[in-house]
Amino acid sequence: MTVSISKGFTMVELMITISIASILLAVAVPGYQSLMRESRLTAQANELMTALHYARSEAVKRGGRITICKSPDGATCNDGSWQDGWLVFSDAGTAGAVDSDDEILRVFPKLNGSSLKGGGNFSSRISYLRNGRSQGNNNLPNGTFTLCNQNDARKIVINVSGRARVEKAGCPSNKEFLDESKNDG
Repeated sequence: MTVSISKGFTMVELMITISIASILLAVAVPGYQSLMRESRLTAQANELMTALHYARSEAVKRGGRITICKSPDGATCNDGSWQDGWLVFSDAGTAGAVDSDDEILRVFPKLNGSSLKGGGNFSSRISYLRNGRSQGNNNLPNGTFTLCNQNDARKIVINVSGRARVEKAGCPSNKEFLDESKNDG
């Protein structure tokens, strides 16, 4: 007597397996996308914090003003957006402008998928003085940067001594975002 043993899956077993896999993917993918957005936002906030810490330490080390300004081209300060990139330079000449006697220390590239706004005091630049204190374009030492990525946000808060910290926040609406930028600083 011969017994035949079939190897493999029946059509019903295959359909049940595919259905379970589909349900698991439907649940996992949105969570994964949220995790990726959150990770990107954290990395971008850390990139700005790196620039701030670097500028502050260079100002103390060199004994002179170091400035961070908006710069999509990586060579000059301009009226672009912070998310288009920024640069760090030794600012020995005109405050907030890259002059011939200034040295560009570091260039940061465009942020992908996020918006970055400086509050009223840091709308175009932030400088660190030789004592480590910050100074914005209104000569005030404190202010806030807001980094938004869909509904998640990070606020980079610079206190009166020039120290920066990151806070989690919700992304304000466009009107709130613009109003906050005007009133900050």
